[in-house]
Amino acid sequence: MINHSIKKIILSAFALPLIIGSAVAAYPDKPIKMLIGYAPGSSTDIVGRMIANDLSLALKQPVIVENRGGAAGTIAADAEAKSPPDGYTILFAQNGLAINVAANPKLPFNGQKDLLPVVGVAATPHILIVGNNSKAKTVADLLMMLKADPGKLSFGSSGIGNSDHMAGELFLATTGTQAIHIPYKGGSPAATDLVGGQIDFYFAGMPVGLPLYKGDKAKALAVTGKNRFSGAPELVTMQEAGIKGYEMALWQGMFVPAGTPPAIISVLSSTVLKILETPEMKDRFIKAGVQIAPMNTLQFTDLYLSDIARWKVVIEKAKIKLD
Repeated sequence: MINHSIKKIILSAFALPLIIGSAVAAYPDKPIKMLIGYAPGSSTDIVGRMIANDLSLALKQPVIVENRGGAAGTIAADAEAKSPPDGYTILFAQNGLAINVAANPKLPFNGQKDLLPVVGVAATPHILIVGNNSKAKTVADLLMMLKADPGKLSFGSSGIGNSDHMAGELFLATTGTQAIHIPYKGGSPAATDLVGGQIDFYFAGMPVGLPLYKGDKAKALAVTGKNRFSGAPELVTMQEAGIKGYEMALWQGMFVPAGTPPAIISVLSSTVLKILETPEMKDRFIKAGVQIAPMNTLQFTDLYLSDIARWKVVIEKAKIKLD
């Protein structure tokens, strides 16, 4: 359910016309900065830069990407929350933002009041992989192994609180099972240990896990999205595999500071949605292993706020500490 105050702002974005002669009507009349809270070459950076490139062309102003990595994306989010609400500093973030807002009450900003969701662009499932020597051939097999040896099997992640970590925790919470979490300093080392047999399973990001599966270096049991992944349609979803209620995707989208004029939010949202409709952008997303998922401001806000609520429950149950 969308917070009423946020919903009021969003609804006005669709109703408020651009006033001729106003500063808003001239938007944008100078370069725009896009903050990304992850390192260059990360999946969020790759998608953000694709959006920034086409947004520059559509708005006829440069959109300059600035990577401010660290603290699972919250350094960039904090900088965005404290930026002038004029549409010239935007944040390109992923669901790690919702996870950190849910888990860490000591953040230097209020994730539900200081940032406004603008538009969603992608929602890519994770891929559950096991080593080729694993006895698990299906999700049901893995579940039997977990129940046979509670707390003995291990799963990897690219770091505490990251999306792949939470995909694993959601699986354990949903199935009532236990496993040892092994955090790594990135998805690649986690995948390397999965292939080498040092960990038992991994809810890998699609750009990391799909090549291992396609290259016969690991077995894929399922994908975590609501629907099957177009890049590997033969793989079942977790729900099809019998894990009722399990659904998770690495979503990515744009935010602005609270107080940004609704008309500017409308310009950014409508422009990005038009960009996502182009065959060229769809093709680039497919090649990058990313599932395109256009969401208008209302839809993206609903996803963001509902994700915060969901992760609070999972995090409390798993007793995860991110602060």
